[in-house]
Amino acid sequence: ERSNLAGVRHILLVLSGKGGVGKSTISTELALSLRHSGRKVGILDVDLCGPSIPRMFKVQDNDVHQCDSGWVPVFVDQDKSISLMSIGFLLEKPDDAVVWRGPKKNALIKQFVADVAWGDLDFLIVDTPPGTSDEHISTVEALRPYKPLGAILVTTPQAVSVGDVRRELTFCKKMGLRVLGIVENMSGFVCPHCLECTNIFSKGGGEELAKHAGVPFLGCVPLDPQLSQSLEEGRDFIQEFPKSSAFPALSHIAQQVLDGTLQQSS
Repeated sequence: ERSNLAGVRHILLVLSGKGGVGKSTISTELALSLRHSGRKVGILDVDLCGPSIPRMFKVQDNDVHQCDSGWVPVFVDQDKSISLMSIGFLLEKPDDAVVWRGPKKNALIKQFVADVAWGDLDFLIVDTPPGTSDEHISTVEALRPYKPLGAILVTTPQAVSVGDVRRELTFCKKMGLRVLGIVENMSGFVCPHCLECTNIFSKGGGEELAKHAGVPFLGCVPLDPQLSQSLEEGRDFIQEFPKSSAFPALSHIAQQVLDGTLQQSS
């Protein structure tokens, strides 16, 4: 029997031991960057208690339908170049809370991995909740037969965040998951008027951690009101704001992901 992930070439997990560091932001912008380089991308949102991916693509009112192979993901555009699956599409009301114990969450994650008809994709990006426990173990174990490419770890620069991401590195090691690199998000604020950069949350923690752990450092993404605005309104930041200070950083991260897949296949 053909698996629903048989047509997916590369699976990437976006992880962080900490909440609020911008995993969904990085997942969204990485998907948009890869789409603009001609790739077909899916995002599997396994953050069951805080599903924000549907809103970031302005498709939160869409419904999920069934087909012979399982659930049909929600497509962002007519070209079907980005497809999404999230518990956000399955809730009756947007304010509904997911008050579930571990076993029920784990069962849904396994269902998401097995029962979504993704079709042919170049990349499936898995946006995860904070932490290193139940949902993460279930996600990695369910994806293991499909040999995921690896994980991108997201941190903010300050020491308390870097400490949590250090635990996520240990999780990846224990689970046998390759770390593709670390992204330092919210790394400084570039004033739109004078272009001076202010390091609101200090700077360099992510790069230091990458050096210490011997994994690639993928780059620093600065705080940018245009990026926040585009995510709030479900707009394509990569297309609409090429002059933003965050644009080159996000494009560079996507290019390194592409380079990593080429190295792996050569």
